[in-house]
Amino acid sequence: MGFLRLDPMMVKLIITVLLASFLPAKGIFVDIFSYLTTAAIALLFFMHGAKLSREKIIAGSSHWQLHLWIMFSTFVLFPLLGLLLVWWHPVNVGPEIYTGFIYLCILPATVQSAIAFTSMAGGNVAAAVCSASASSLLGVFISPLLVNLVMDVHSNAPSDGLEQIGKIMLQLLVPFVLGHLSRRWIGAWVEKHRGLIGKTDQTSILLVVYSAFSEAVINGIWHRVGVDTLLWILAGCVLLLTAVLLINLLASRLFRFKRADEIVVLFCGSKKSLANGVPMANILFPASSVGMIVLPLMIFHQVQLMVCSFIAGRYKKSGEKLQAQQVKAPVMESQK
Repeated sequence: MGFLRLDPMMVKLIITVLLASFLPAKGIFVDIFSYLTTAAIALLFFMHGAKLSREKIIAGSSHWQLHLWIMFSTFVLFPLLGLLLVWWHPVNVGPEIYTGFIYLCILPATVQSAIAFTSMAGGNVAAAVCSASASSLLGVFISPLLVNLVMDVHSNAPSDGLEQIGKIMLQLLVPFVLGHLSRRWIGAWVEKHRGLIGKTDQTSILLVVYSAFSEAVINGIWHRVGVDTLLWILAGCVLLLTAVLLINLLASRLFRFKRADEIVVLFCGSKKSLANGVPMANILFPASSVGMIVLPLMIFHQVQLMVCSFIAGRYKKSGEKLQAQQVKAPVMESQK
């Protein structure tokens, strides 16, 4: 039953949403949290840049077919499935929920958990580092472009798409690049204090979620979102993740990827980044709708962790059995 455990980050997100529901930021505190959120997001992406190791990326970059398929899964397959879900429209929920599903589908892959699950399952860690890092970096450009391509976010001004990309580059990409350039001076400190960096990540996300849900609560989110809507979002996330995992597994077998590379495809090609998605939503969407739009992403975050944890455990067990058989075979052969 271990895979049913709530991720600690999910528990913190639930507490933050409850806090925003009962004590939303109002008046001058809205501006204070806005400034804090902007600073926290800049620090988050600065640290992401400082953590990025060029050596590990170069080490895992040789398998171009693998990385090409993962990019296809992240930025083409996922959005197509999201659009299919919206076209199907199986449940009558608010349009912002369906917008949230499309937004979830166009986000880049998460870095930390994709690498962690790949390592746990016995996959190609170097390739996972390369693919997840490339996805995260490309997502800064591709995700806002896809938002404007598949959504009518700000139809009142034709220049909004470029304006949004400019804001994202200023708030996310510039700190990321500065962090990476400063790695030669702070890289050792960052490696030594990875736990502290993880807390910075979480604090940044929680600040954005609190600000977004404060605005959403003031605009009556809980009058529009009930238990039935939350259950539908959960079902939609499970359906979406299952479809992507099955397609990625079939593609891996079709392309005859090695077992270690198949694991990379499953975990890097099926995950979506909460760390990138929440701050980016804060820039791309009106403040009044951010809370509703990130709901599918928050629930998908928990679903992907639970399901991928289970899959990684199965791969680990099968890998241990395979290794035991390989060790046992020469011994049996020598006894004949």
